[in-house]
Amino acid sequence: MSAPSNRPTSPHLQAYKLPLTGIISITHRITGVLLSGGLLFFVVIVSVIAQGPSAYDKMQMLTAYWPIKLCYGGFSYALVFHFCHGIRHLFWDAGKSFERDTMDRLAILELCVSLVITIYLLLFL
Repeated sequence: MSAPSNRPTSPHLQAYKLPLTGIISITHRITGVLLSGGLLFFVVIVSVIAQGPSAYDKMQMLTAYWPIKLCYGGFSYALVFHFCHGIRHLFWDAGKSFERDTMDRLAILELCVSLVITIYLLLFL
């Protein structure tokens, strides 16, 4: 058995402040997982609607409830955010926008654009 080390232990992750790009990267992964669940829900909706007018009417009543509308809004935001972050990755794949200030500005732009597009989709479509 080795002797105890006098080296300091590494602080927990809560001691570190994640940069905005790190938070957005984690959010991108989370939205990817949520989109998978949302697509399963979408398949269920389409298969129920395909069963005829009676099933369609029941699905219409179900989708009128606020928790379902909230899920729809969350799915819409996850889809748009994931899309916007994918565009940002295309810039990175081209070897552009790796300066710290540019990365932060594009992260804020990505959040704002995804929010505006989602609000537009929910209000006007």
